[in-house]
Formats: sequence, C-alpha cells, structure tokens
Amino acid sequence: MNTPISCEFYDQLMVAIERKIPSTIVYLEKEQSTTLKGVVTELRMIDYEEFLVLKGGKEDQSSNDFFV
Repeated sequence: MNTPISCEFYDQLMVAIERKIPSTIVYLEKEQSTTLKGVVTELRMIDYEEFLVLKGGKEDQSSNDFFV
C-alpha cells in the first residue's frame, strides 16, 4: 500500500536534491527494514505513484540509480 508523504517532507526532499545532500533512507518491506545511503537525484512519478531516485544506492539493472 502506498502512503503519501507530507508536503513538508516533500519540500525537505527537494532541498536535499538541490543541494545534493547525502541521505539515509529507511523503509519497511514485508515487516523488514532496509537502509540505503546515497544522494537523492529526483522524485519520479510512475503509474500514479511517486518514487525517490537515489544515486549510489543499490543498483538498478540499467544504471547506478535506485528507486525507492
């Protein structure tokens, strides 16, 4: 289930993108937490869901980006 983020947190993510601030992302999947570190490069909409793109995180098959 997709849970929307607050406008304030969205604004903080935009500042992190603009300033290229290294970030730590912790998310839950099937009751297990995963931690990723990298630089947030963009927020992307795919099929009406928002995704955060991390540079230097876990690798996607086609690039060094990771979609969270």
